[in-house]
Amino acid sequence: MLRTRLEQLLAKASTLRIAVIGDAMLDVYLHGDVDRVSPEAPVPIVRVRERKDALGGAANVAQNVAAIGAHVELVAVVGHDTAGTRLREMLGALGGETRGLVNTGRPTTTKTRVLARAQQLIRVDEEVDADCWGVEVEALLAAVDRAVADADALILEDYNKGVLVVSVIAHAIARANAKGIPIVVDPKYRNFFAYAGATVFKPNRRELEAALGAAVDLDHPDALPEVLERLGVNNLLLTLSEKGMALVHRTTAGGRPTAAVAVDRIATTAREVYDVVGAGDTVSAYLAAMLAAGATPLEAAEIANFAAGVEVGKLGAATVTPAEVLDAFDANQA
Repeated sequence: MLRTRLEQLLAKASTLRIAVIGDAMLDVYLHGDVDRVSPEAPVPIVRVRERKDALGGAANVAQNVAAIGAHVELVAVVGHDTAGTRLREMLGALGGETRGLVNTGRPTTTKTRVLARAQQLIRVDEEVDADCWGVEVEALLAAVDRAVADADALILEDYNKGVLVVSVIAHAIARANAKGIPIVVDPKYRNFFAYAGATVFKPNRRELEAALGAAVDLDHPDALPEVLERLGVNNLLLTLSEKGMALVHRTTAGGRPTAAVAVDRIATTAREVYDVVGAGDTVSAYLAAMLAAGATPLEAAEIANFAAGVEVGKLGAATVTPAEVLDAFDANQA
């Protein structure tokens, strides 16, 4: 890929609108000191010195889209609670559209981590992860209609917290395909095979093998055409941790897809790995933005791979700017 091509795609992406549908979370970090053990139980007492709130799950994907410069609309559920208000405020501060945040009777998914001297002592999860239903789904479907109508790309980000039920998935994919915009899916196990029609389906290798009940041999891809057929997607992007990525796609002849499958391997570009948390969210954001800007699936995967290489060099779930992607590209060419 030429640098000028990368610059053009990144510049185009900053003018686009991307819809993110999925499970939004608020991550809370409580940093403090431990000086003594509680007299009530054999547990440390943490005196909290600092509280930090961060967007998590699909909200972190939305945050990554905003870092690219694109306009983002998040469709998710939040509760009538302090965490929901905070999540809405933080998304709005990014310039994101908040009309797709559906208020429900369930609490906003909140993950609170208590840390002392950079060591995590405990994590407390507040959530209801049952599937949304009834009026919740009706509100989500209406929000999906509004978001996709204005979007240049769609991301479906599943964390198994109840938003991406089959009816919401099918409705979103049908609307996006009718509009002709790319669809990027980051699946989880609950509805793994419900994403037929997606442009890029992005599980990690462990998730795919667990869903298929069999190992996937990328060096002998005889079974991969059947995998694509079963998933019903155009491209399968496997994230392989320190081994980079693998893009599985049908070959073409005369502009038409054939029965044959090709595998393009994309080596990791990470120079240092401090924390892999959030790397998948960064990949989803860049994949969708680049596809919407006109990149081929392979180009989009390569650019997302550069972004992931930057993200894992940062602590915690972090965002990656286009300037950082360009720097990573230059460093990789040296």
